[in-house]
Amino acid sequence: MTASINWFQKHRIILFLALLKFVLPYLLQHPMYELHRDKYLYLAEGKHLAWGYMEVPPLLSLFAAVTQLLGNGFFWVKFWPALLGAINLFIVGRMVQEMGGNRFAQFLACMCMITGAYLRVHFLFQPNFLEIFFWSLAALLLVRLIKYDRAKYLYQLAICLAFSFYAKYSVVFFIASVFGALPLTPQRIYFGSKHLYLAALVFMILVAPNLFWQYQHDWPVVHHMQELRETQLQYVQPFDFLKNQFLMHLPCFFVWVGGLCWLFTRRGSRYALIGYTYLLVLLLLTFTNGKDYYTLGAYPMLFAAGGVWFELVTKRTLWLRYTAVAAILIIFVAIIPVALPVWKPDALAAYYRKTGLDRSGVLRWEDLRDHPLPQDFADMISWKELTDKMTTAYLSLPIQEREKTLVFCRNYAQAGAATYFGKQLPQVHTDNASFLFWMPDQYNISNLLFVGHRIPPPGDVVFEQFESYEVRDSITIPLQESLALKSFFIVMEIQKSTGLSKRA
Repeated sequence: MTASINWFQKHRIILFLALLKFVLPYLLQHPMYELHRDKYLYLAEGKHLAWGYMEVPPLLSLFAAVTQLLGNGFFWVKFWPALLGAINLFIVGRMVQEMGGNRFAQFLACMCMITGAYLRVHFLFQPNFLEIFFWSLAALLLVRLIKYDRAKYLYQLAICLAFSFYAKYSVVFFIASVFGALPLTPQRIYFGSKHLYLAALVFMILVAPNLFWQYQHDWPVVHHMQELRETQLQYVQPFDFLKNQFLMHLPCFFVWVGGLCWLFTRRGSRYALIGYTYLLVLLLLTFTNGKDYYTLGAYPMLFAAGGVWFELVTKRTLWLRYTAVAAILIIFVAIIPVALPVWKPDALAAYYRKTGLDRSGVLRWEDLRDHPLPQDFADMISWKELTDKMTTAYLSLPIQEREKTLVFCRNYAQAGAATYFGKQLPQVHTDNASFLFWMPDQYNISNLLFVGHRIPPPGDVVFEQFESYEVRDSITIPLQESLALKSFFIVMEIQKSTGLSKRA
């Protein structure tokens, strides 16, 4: 009992901030916003468990499957990123302790996990929250390996990185950077240890099922990355990528910058491996046109180092600590409407114009244009309305015709939302994303209920199978001009068909 009380007293600052981090996503979202478009895809994958998917590794689908067992409500969808975010914060606090930091260092480092980009990341049910969690845990194991020089941490690190591989393939950047950093530090001695190679073997054995699945399906991850590069990554500019490294953590950028510099000083050089790893991650992603948020997994270890650094340099100037904390909180409060959708779209857009944030680049979408809302917020609007109108159109058909009707969506977000909300709809199909794997080989249908942004052009591979169509409905969205992803809703009832195959 006494040991438990002492443990809670020792970690009370971290535990308090972890609890705060857990509840913030629930408190700060306006109720008109629904789930993000990508979440509907990941939740659908929970109904089709496999060793891999076209876009992502399989770990998130396990969380999706458990979420469905718990009722599939918004609370449980948000629960996992919020929970892992709170645990992630605790890991950062433990990292500070391992580096020799005391209470203020813990407090400062953990504040950075609340007030920066992680506020939004740990609000979204996407692979990013798992990626950041496992990168942070890997960094903690690296710190312990450096500090205690025990081989067991190599094996723990291998297992951690294998789980990270099942969360998001970008862990290869972290692994490559660690191996690239080892020759630059005293930890190069591990190249002469059998444990490093045995740990690498453990990693390969653990990830083999996913690699085999990729091989069986003709490496969909490669095709996905090629498509991503052609449609998005080629437009990423190195200057914008580097600038956004500061903007993502604007309230506390001085903490990670100071922590990075401290790792190369005499007092912090013991953990220089972490600093070199970060620099190599940054270098790799800069030259491969990675998106700015691909680096988010590398910052928790810098915040830990930054907490230790700032605590050391302010030992005799305590007023600087109060000033730093106050500055972080002031900036944090100002940018909350950028991190989370706290108000309705019109109010948010007005705030961005009033504060000048609409000219800062934070409203730039993947189309390289500025819009009234951040893209993530726009992707949380009107999905239930979309599904309700689909359901109304479907139920308006005679009962005998419904069995011959295929519900087909142009993209995964529409299909995922219809799968999530459409309790009265039959199985919804699309040839987009991993939904393609779940389509039957043949369809025996005479009607098609179609959802898309616009009427398909002549010669469309699906529509050329049918004779006629009728536009049934559309949706009205606030700030519609900014919501191009689902700004137009079409239901088409096809009168006659000679049959439709998956190949078509």
